[in-house]
Amino acid sequence: MTDPQIVLTERVQQALANAFGSEYADADPLIRPSQFADFQANVAMSLGKRLRRAPREVAQAIADQLADFPGTVEVSGPGFLNITLDPAWITAEATEMLADPRTGIGTATPPQRVVIDYSAPNAAKEMHVGHLRTTIVGDAMARIYEHLGSTVVRQNHLGDWGTPFGMLIEHLLDIGEEAAVAQLEAGQGTEYYQAARAKFDSDESFKTRSRQRVTTLQSGDPETMRLWHVFMEATIRYFNKVYEMLGVTLTDADIAGESMYNSMLEKTCDDLEAMGVAVMSEGALCLFPPGFTGSDDKPLPLIIRKSDGGYGYASTDMAAIRYRVDDLKADRILYVVGADQALHFRMVFAAAEQAGWLPDSVSAEHVQIGMMLGKDGRRFKTRSGESVKLMELLQEAVDRAGVIIADRGYDEETKGEIAHAVGMGAVKYADLSISHDSEYVFDFDRMLNFAGNTGPYMQYATARIRSIFRKAGLEPESARGPIVLGVPAERALALHLLGFGAVVDQVAALVEPHRLSAFLFETASLFSTFYEECPVLKEGVDAETRASRLALCALTLRVLETGLELLGVPVPDRM
Repeated sequence: MTDPQIVLTERVQQALANAFGSEYADADPLIRPSQFADFQANVAMSLGKRLRRAPREVAQAIADQLADFPGTVEVSGPGFLNITLDPAWITAEATEMLADPRTGIGTATPPQRVVIDYSAPNAAKEMHVGHLRTTIVGDAMARIYEHLGSTVVRQNHLGDWGTPFGMLIEHLLDIGEEAAVAQLEAGQGTEYYQAARAKFDSDESFKTRSRQRVTTLQSGDPETMRLWHVFMEATIRYFNKVYEMLGVTLTDADIAGESMYNSMLEKTCDDLEAMGVAVMSEGALCLFPPGFTGSDDKPLPLIIRKSDGGYGYASTDMAAIRYRVDDLKADRILYVVGADQALHFRMVFAAAEQAGWLPDSVSAEHVQIGMMLGKDGRRFKTRSGESVKLMELLQEAVDRAGVIIADRGYDEETKGEIAHAVGMGAVKYADLSISHDSEYVFDFDRMLNFAGNTGPYMQYATARIRSIFRKAGLEPESARGPIVLGVPAERALALHLLGFGAVVDQVAALVEPHRLSAFLFETASLFSTFYEECPVLKEGVDAETRASRLALCALTLRVLETGLELLGVPVPDRM
């Protein structure tokens, strides 16, 4: 089975070649869904100027080459091609899609090794809402690439190194390892950091000890490293609670924090300097990738070794990109990081290309993540101005979902499972339903609504289909049709479902999961119309129609559940 729009593109391109010559075979037919037919091709409008012929005449020449097309092609207006597919073609393709274990989703050709850098909380502080979007978007893309047959290498680039760890380790010694571990595992990383920082700012002896501890940490002193591991392991155990709550696929094996690159930094700088890419500037070792200037029109530096000999983010990112290309053998590297880092990553990629560390065969992309806003349109924070703790936000989503379903007659265990699925689905879908580089307002009332383009609406659509099969006493897998399209609502739903595989491919190519969300929402909306207009189990529906509509229900369910799973949105059987 093939997406109708892809089929039409290929057929119209062949018609262009036949009508006007092979040099026109690659022209974009400009095929779009239409309210006057299934699709409309607008290529004749632009091609008319190129051919110096009237667009309507061009359109007719194309239509003449589509005589054997499985449907009708009509020239409309000044030169539009209105294309309506034959119901028999749609039926055959939908039936084939139902029989396909992959529901129309192909596999990557050739499969790639995709490295995805996402989540990346700072171990020195609490995991807050700023990490939510990078985690959700990155995990959805990891799921999608794996489903398409690519090898995904997850990289959780934790902030687990640097000068703050001197005071954090000293504070651990002051309060005792047991108390520190308990506080960190309980998700009180921010409070822990603030207490250490307060001592650092007010106690000179603590400040001195903290700075000395940074030196022993950087030198690899065994006892300091042991204490660092105690701190990190407790922090990671808490991060894992958040990941488990969210249902993301990151594990400890995916951790590749800043500390991992320590041993590479000196060689990174030496190699860049030896090849003449890095030069000394005002005591610091800098990269000056071409095309970047500051407000003073002077070349903008990317500092890889500071004047005091220390290293920073640029040093680590240059080492990381080299490692990901040379050691991880990446074909594609995605950095799912806040949009405010756009300039930094453009410079890193340009510098890596300049050094020959990022060859043309490897794609490095910054998947920009927009800011989460509160209802006041400002950065999402608590009333006191603090960053909102992610775990508290997620728990509130579950609690609110529990209130919504409280009167639906479920036992406590079932209610808890559904509330968790609805709460997490609401939060994740709200994020994935908009473009990742857009800002969006975090609003529980909107995202937990059972109407509109929301997670609960999508989950309810799948639950409603499953309830149809429970009433029929059948498993969805047993519905085989054959599919017969006798009513416009049936035809519209079946035609739409055929585009599923192409949308997943498009999401993978463009790294835009919101396109899949939009497709699934349209699927649920079309199914709602179908459900209202096409009785499935009602008395009086003949056996053939019943079998056809059950098959269409089963195909819709497969598309919805597969799509939501690719996005990482949980799907409860009941709502």
